[in-house]
Amino acid sequence: MQKLNFDQGWEFSEATGFQAILDRSAWRPVNLPHDAMIGKPRSATNPGGAHVGYFPGGVANYRKKFVAPEAWQGQHVLLEFEGVYMNAEIAVNNRFIYFHPYGYTSFIVDITPYLLYGKENTLSVLANNTAQPNSRWYTGTGIYRHVWLRIGDAVHIQPWGVFVTTPVVDPELSVVQVNTELAGVDGRKPVLVRSTILDKSGAVVARSETTTRYAVVQQTLFVKGAKLWSVEEPSLYTLLSETLVDGEVVDTETTTFGIRSIQVDAEQGLRLNGKPMKLKGGCVHHDHGPLGAASFDRAEERKVELLKSAGYNAIRCAHNPPAPALLDACDRLGMLVIDETFDAWTLSKTPNDYHLYFNDWWRRDTESMVKRDRNHPSVILWSIGNEILEAFGSPVGAELAQRQADFVRSLDNTRPVTSGIMPYFLEFVESGDPGAFFKLPPPPEDPGRDLWGNLTAEFARPLDVVGYNYMPQRYAVDQHRFPGRIIVGTESWGYRSYFFWTETARLPHVIGDFLWIAIDYIGEAGFGAFTTDGSPSMGAAYPYHLYGCGDFDICGVKRPQSHYRELLWGVRTEPFIAVLPPELFGKNIAFNPWAWDPVLDTWTFPGQEGKPTRVDVYSIDDEVELRINGQRVGRRPAGAATENKASFEVVYQPGTIEAIGYKNGRETGRCTLETTSAPAALQLAADRTTIKADVGEIIYVDVTVRDREGRLVKHCEPEITVTVNGAGELLAIGTGNPLSEEPYVGDRRKAYRGHLLAVVRSNGQPGEIILTAQSEGLPRTQVSLAAIK
Repeated sequence: MQKLNFDQGWEFSEATGFQAILDRSAWRPVNLPHDAMIGKPRSATNPGGAHVGYFPGGVANYRKKFVAPEAWQGQHVLLEFEGVYMNAEIAVNNRFIYFHPYGYTSFIVDITPYLLYGKENTLSVLANNTAQPNSRWYTGTGIYRHVWLRIGDAVHIQPWGVFVTTPVVDPELSVVQVNTELAGVDGRKPVLVRSTILDKSGAVVARSETTTRYAVVQQTLFVKGAKLWSVEEPSLYTLLSETLVDGEVVDTETTTFGIRSIQVDAEQGLRLNGKPMKLKGGCVHHDHGPLGAASFDRAEERKVELLKSAGYNAIRCAHNPPAPALLDACDRLGMLVIDETFDAWTLSKTPNDYHLYFNDWWRRDTESMVKRDRNHPSVILWSIGNEILEAFGSPVGAELAQRQADFVRSLDNTRPVTSGIMPYFLEFVESGDPGAFFKLPPPPEDPGRDLWGNLTAEFARPLDVVGYNYMPQRYAVDQHRFPGRIIVGTESWGYRSYFFWTETARLPHVIGDFLWIAIDYIGEAGFGAFTTDGSPSMGAAYPYHLYGCGDFDICGVKRPQSHYRELLWGVRTEPFIAVLPPELFGKNIAFNPWAWDPVLDTWTFPGQEGKPTRVDVYSIDDEVELRINGQRVGRRPAGAATENKASFEVVYQPGTIEAIGYKNGRETGRCTLETTSAPAALQLAADRTTIKADVGEIIYVDVTVRDREGRLVKHCEPEITVTVNGAGELLAIGTGNPLSEEPYVGDRRKAYRGHLLAVVRSNGQPGEIILTAQSEGLPRTQVSLAAIK
């Protein structure tokens, strides 16, 4: 079917009922994607509370007027919504036609019978996110992903109806299997289905033609000299599917795919194209920091780029199907994916979550995810849920796990099925020491006393790969307790990364590890916070609105723990210096294991001269030496003997601090930090300088505070004003400060640790875009960008 972007020319209002009908001033123009929640004021009294970062819920009302040409008569006209949060009500010409409760699955609506041809039509979408809380994290509100208009002949290929598999993967000769689902085939008139495979240059590499009178066509094609898709070389092909009636092409569909194989077993672990590998993974939520939930293609791509640059080769979509653009980016850049359906089944985690809809909708929502995403070579595992409460000894839970796993396999039997299972917390509560969970106690030697193992055995039985959340102490034991079980660490603690990863690396039946969380996010406020009273934070009060940890902050700024992980994964070899701010030294610092030490990669602490502090050096070397202003402070063991961390107690002195790594007595690398001077300038760095003149195109501009030598100044937080002129607009502005009460929609904000992020959107017209940043006492600076046709 012809697929047209339908993002432009909408109107938006928070009014409903008669006000929405009668008050024209209640409506304002808007282009999609759009998150109506991110611009609202946060408050401690908002009913979603810490779950959604203290943002309010509400109603988002949209309408779009368009003319349905006379030429559309006799054709099928469909709308594809990639994601509407939530309880979407669709109406055409004031006639309600469809309801979709789940905010994360794509859905298709046939509007053919409701159109007025040759006349203006009104499409209305109401997103109702008033019942709070309905999630454990920030959701956004409204039409936050793309909308597409699909137009097809009476005979057409069903949306998501093309399924490409590669049963034989060999560089010399690969076999590609294509299943095509047709609509409008009546069994009488023959239809020709032509499938053509094109390489990246557009050259034809294989073709098959089949004449049919049936709704499903299976074809086999052979690709000689195939370029296999892998993490290192993500080679892609395009399948062009055509349907012909009486020799005339009546419908076309293009599908991007990769030729690759996946194998998993307990003896050899995971193999991609026959090569063993471990998943170096991170869990990510769907929000984009200052943009909220608005899913711009560049935002999805940038998320993958950040993780790829830090050594990640896998993403777990937590805990819902992602935007298609994220998977497209994973396909292009070489990132593996666990694609997940739900965070709850029939038992709730928050009062208004998916448990209200599960029984009626799980099959439709699962089908949506699998059929939409099954051609992505990046997707290697289907997950039917995260930390499902029914997993513990419930016959209903075991039955539902079996039904869902079987249903997924009926749609796609080429990928393993998993589910992330959490520890049995009640076990620790009943022991009188709830905190014992964080100590990773080994399971009982007597299998009969193994509560977790016995309670979850039936739930885990239908899974091809069993997801373990925070249980590396079980990996080796369960190799024998559950022979043949394949494990993936679906969630792990950042602060215990060394143990999680070393267990993963040494055990073949454990195929990977996924950090919680790879990129910080809005909501579950304060789980990553630290305290100075000795009690770990399990959430924080307003104004703390971010989770508060992760390898990257919500603006993409890299944190010290990411460098630690790079050393662990072999991505980095030289040491890294992380400094505890002197004002925190001697305090009773506490944090939960999801978090990290409150250290910074800076050697600038004005007013703290002569005060003691602690310096951590992350290193895989045998030893590290620390020097301050050229004077040796000490030399300590590092590497495996210290879990890649050597600590030194020092006195802060402005100047230079240097860590030198030694292996077998020889220097291997150095890391140096210098004390910076006062702010002298703002520096602008755009992630790209040219974009298409399209309202869906955005540019990220990192605004940093620099001293006179051009070094990043982290100790000052000046207020910065950002303006955009020309063929663009300022869409969002933000920092990684979890305590800031400043809005993400506006033109000014205080820098945080030397950084501020501005996001610029094309206004759809070609021309120059000028972004200007200024702060009191600093020279104004500009960057010139361009939007082209």
